[in-house]
Amino acid sequence: MIPVFEDWGMSYETAWFVSTIAGILLIALPLMLAVAMIIYVDRKVWAAMALRRGPNVVGPFGLLQSFADGLKVFLQETIVPSAANKGLFLIAPIVTFTLALAAWAVIPFNSGAVLADINVGLLYILAISSLGVYGVVMSGWASNSKYPFFSAMRAAAQMISYEVSIGFILICVVLWAGTFNMNGIIEAQRGHGLGIVNGFVFNLLLFPMWVMFLISSLAETARAPFDLTEAESELVAGYQTEYSSMSFALFWLGEYANVLLMCALNAILFFGGWLPPLEWAPLYWIPGWLWLFAKIFFFFFIFSWVKATVPRFRYDQLMRLGWKVFLPLSLVFVVLVSGWLMFTRYGEAI
Repeated sequence: MIPVFEDWGMSYETAWFVSTIAGILLIALPLMLAVAMIIYVDRKVWAAMALRRGPNVVGPFGLLQSFADGLKVFLQETIVPSAANKGLFLIAPIVTFTLALAAWAVIPFNSGAVLADINVGLLYILAISSLGVYGVVMSGWASNSKYPFFSAMRAAAQMISYEVSIGFILICVVLWAGTFNMNGIIEAQRGHGLGIVNGFVFNLLLFPMWVMFLISSLAETARAPFDLTEAESELVAGYQTEYSSMSFALFWLGEYANVLLMCALNAILFFGGWLPPLEWAPLYWIPGWLWLFAKIFFFFFIFSWVKATVPRFRYDQLMRLGWKVFLPLSLVFVVLVSGWLMFTRYGEAI
């Protein structure tokens, strides 16, 4: 985009700045719209699985329900508890929402269609997801209320626990792809399964990694059955109990932006990202971003399906799954994948 702005008479520095802002808006604004519509889809899926109608009054088929809810919270009064730490109380939702958007900077929507095509894109995603814990802990502590604080402690322990296994899962993907670059990981999946199927998921060594990554994605975003941070019978509404108006909406929007991010990572790391499912020339006539969006929507349906059908875990079950099942298994597969690569891909070099 820089040459386009330079043709308009701008200096290189100005063209770089304007193109960067344009790229950020090109990602952020559609993402905000997608979050609003995906909330509608989520409610519709839950309703269908419970034999209910879901939103169907505001707008045609209820399509404007999310925007009506957004207008409602926007017009409400922001209430700050008198005993709260006001500075941290107000900063916490901003941190959560900003980090949820910042992670999308390295997500490739098509070949070369990425805001920041950096060589350590996967490490950037890990760093941003780790920082997300701060917004949750800050909100629980700054509220100066025991229920949000308990929820924040649960959320921090849960996110840290499953980030460890996610890290080892990603090591397996990086070992096989040979790069941390997101576009490079997608290209490494071209024609991977028998030469005709695009995606690491058809690799017998990486398929268990995808299953663990999908479940860890649910835990990382505190979705059912891992929504212990919002257990109504114990914590009322979780770490955002004391929040109202737009500060509460920022938590809500950040949560769904993170859910979409995890759906995108499932598609990019294991299902070929913007590549079509089969290595067949006519399928490449369809733009790559449409393939990526279709895969993201498929995974979001799985997220909604699980939330509507699977009962909530107890906290000890959640911790046991993370530390006693996923962590040892992911470590074992790191050894298996690296050993397999040493014997097959790098054996001749040795």
